[in-house]
Amino acid sequence: MVSGYVKLKRSGANLFGLCPFHSEKTPSFSVSPEKQIYHCFGCGKGGGVINFIMEIEGLSFREAVEFLAKRCGMSVPDEKSDAESLRRERMLALNKDAARFFRSQLFSPEGAPAQDYVNRRAMSREMVLRFGLGYAPDSWDSLIKAMSALGYTRQELFDAGLVRAGKRDGSFYDTFRSRLMFPVIDIRGNVIGFSGRIIGDGEPKYMNSPETPVFNKSRSLFAINLAKKSKAGYFILAEGNVDVLMMHQAGFDSAVASLGTSLTAEQARLISRYTNEVVLAYDSDAAGQKASQRAIGILEKLDIKVRILRMEGAKDPDEFIRKNGAEVFRALIEQSENHIEYRLRAVESKYDIKTDEGRVAYLKEAAGLLATVPNQLEREVYSMRAAQTALVSPQVVESEVARLRKARLSREKKQYERSELSPARSIQPRVNSLHFDNVRSARAEQGVISLLFQDPELFRSGAPVSPEEFSSDVLARIYSALLDMAASGAELSLPLLSGRLSSDEMSCLTQIVSEPELIQGSRAKALADYIDIIKSEHSKASPVKDLRAMAEQYRQKKGYGG
Repeated sequence: MVSGYVKLKRSGANLFGLCPFHSEKTPSFSVSPEKQIYHCFGCGKGGGVINFIMEIEGLSFREAVEFLAKRCGMSVPDEKSDAESLRRERMLALNKDAARFFRSQLFSPEGAPAQDYVNRRAMSREMVLRFGLGYAPDSWDSLIKAMSALGYTRQELFDAGLVRAGKRDGSFYDTFRSRLMFPVIDIRGNVIGFSGRIIGDGEPKYMNSPETPVFNKSRSLFAINLAKKSKAGYFILAEGNVDVLMMHQAGFDSAVASLGTSLTAEQARLISRYTNEVVLAYDSDAAGQKASQRAIGILEKLDIKVRILRMEGAKDPDEFIRKNGAEVFRALIEQSENHIEYRLRAVESKYDIKTDEGRVAYLKEAAGLLATVPNQLEREVYSMRAAQTALVSPQVVESEVARLRKARLSREKKQYERSELSPARSIQPRVNSLHFDNVRSARAEQGVISLLFQDPELFRSGAPVSPEEFSSDVLARIYSALLDMAASGAELSLPLLSGRLSSDEMSCLTQIVSEPELIQGSRAKALADYIDIIKSEHSKASPVKDLRAMAEQYRQKKGYGG
């Protein structure tokens, strides 16, 4: 299952790959087929298969179970969904109904401004329907009234980002007004949000839905639901929704856009699930070139081949296709530059290489660029290219690239050792959002949890230490969940805990159970030692807690408040 999202290679008993949850160059994402768990030694994410699907697909526990069951051809008993799942289902239904409303408005008399815009941009009716385009009227409450008539509350509309709160208490107004509406649809066909393009002049040109339980802009791509079906063998990444629609209309059905933001690592990982090659078709202005440079760095970390379109005489794909036609655009794609060529050309344009000073400056920056290229063969080939450009021997450039690369790798190694291998860092949980205030007690608490997970028989007669005596609230919740499962006679396993623990708690537990057992002597003796430490640290902390509680009571009594 995990291999469908991450390229894994076996190393010993485990499988390793680049973590899908954070950017990295060296694989630190581990999968244990024996334990049926994953764990990243870089960012700390971890859990079982259900937790993995919850994280990478952005699903609730029940939705992840249903997703996995469907993949395996199994059915899930129709039980009452949890509150989170019900809220997500309700929000997706609301988004779908809102998309229908916007579409109806586009083809109504009120939609004349949008119809005129669609006609001026030569969008075919087929594309308008395929992309589900609509129109948000120039009204403060037309969507509110339409959705209220369908039984949705204003709070539900607010939570979905479809309305905003007014200055007056209890008042709301439509978020999108006088905009051509593009539904954002995920890979499962759900309408998760909207992107609205203003009709006429004004800013911002595109307005996207805010973050909601079903929509995360940095993890979504416009038209991914259509592009994933393409047989092109590559994705075309553009800036605007209109560019994407017009490329699809011209026959380039693998075009997607990153919803008004620069490409994110999460979006790149989503792309990597469907292709290993991307053609960048960002606007030809300075902002587009800057965005291209950033996207290259993100995509190459995932071993995705990157090519760059040079659209001379046009600012974006839509304008280029209208001026030159689809076949010329196809030829442009076939002749597109390798991303290293593109960056070397950008460096060359900055200097006058006819002068000695310009050649030296060019070679210094070009060598620094080539030192970041991971593939040795590519470094040598493009070192020769840079040498030819500056009229120097290839050996000189190759030597400088090798020197800079060695220095760069050395700096990265030292930085890693300082930040990751320092004693202060090693005693803290790998999950960034978690922190142990009492390290001595927390280590003992981790030991108790590890023993409980590995040997529940040690706890058959009852809990030898209570969760209330733990110094860490996170570890206390993990411990309580394990105790409840052990008391019920259920097998202690990470998949069964995915519905009870949060993502960070699951990651913390996975880190604990992934570490090798280093106990000297019996487990019973180790458990007793851990409990002594926990109780001792708890007794030290209790007077402080009591004083804080007394102080708070005094403050409340005197009316000082918070």
